[in-house]
Amino acid sequence: MDRSFIQTLYQAHHDCPDCPSPERVAQFFQDVLGTLFPDFQKFTFQSEKEFELHIQKLQLQLEQILYRNPNADGMDAEAAALEFFQDLPHLRKQLQQDAQAMYAGDPAAKSMAEVIRTYPGFLAIGAYRIAHRLHRLGIPLVPRLITEFAHSKTGIDIHPGARIGDYFCIDHGTGVVIGETTVIGNHVKVYQGVTLGALSVTKEDANAKRHPTLEDHVVIYAGATILGGETTVGQHSVIGGNVWLTRSVPAHSKLYYKAKMHNSETDEIDTVVFRGHAS
Repeated sequence: MDRSFIQTLYQAHHDCPDCPSPERVAQFFQDVLGTLFPDFQKFTFQSEKEFELHIQKLQLQLEQILYRNPNADGMDAEAAALEFFQDLPHLRKQLQQDAQAMYAGDPAAKSMAEVIRTYPGFLAIGAYRIAHRLHRLGIPLVPRLITEFAHSKTGIDIHPGARIGDYFCIDHGTGVVIGETTVIGNHVKVYQGVTLGALSVTKEDANAKRHPTLEDHVVIYAGATILGGETTVGQHSVIGGNVWLTRSVPAHSKLYYKAKMHNSETDEIDTVVFRGHAS
């Protein structure tokens, strides 16, 4: 093998000897989720003190991950880890609300435990909530590693920079994409295959709002695509399956496509009809 190639690879390893691996970050996420919800925990604790020490150990692990993150140069790892763990009570409350929204919104759900243990939407929103907290602290890379782990497990892709309100429900979930600058209100429900994306993917727009806003109590059905940073779906609106939306709609809108069958006698195909109103 070419000597210069070996030297190049060695230098890359030498420059990043303690980079937190995706596997280590994923394990940290799973341990935090297992701490908040025993449904995910691999072992039991014999005393409250043992459980407290377990949380302290996790906080130390986060410090170590941040110390070894070459992209977090100059960050106060100890302060960041402390702030993250101080926010755990609020984080757990939000995730409990998400689980309640999924349970209330799915007739097939028989218990909250079923939602927490088996629903890919809960795992995905759990990863997002934890990653978003780290993202807000200015921690680079680690939040993306967490959400990409959940993406690989669930098929649900939520950028940690998105802003998602309380009681968020993802039903089924496979193929859901929520972009970085998406803003979602409270009591919003999305189904599988929904894309909340950007109209442009140029680097010049990296710091602009590129993804849509969904206000409170919005429902987005399967396969719908909503694009653009200036696109807002007003509160209490319903967006039907497979709708392609690039402009805002006011509150209480109902948008859907009504496709008619091919007429074999006239050899014509009826046009797709757009129902609802858009501004």
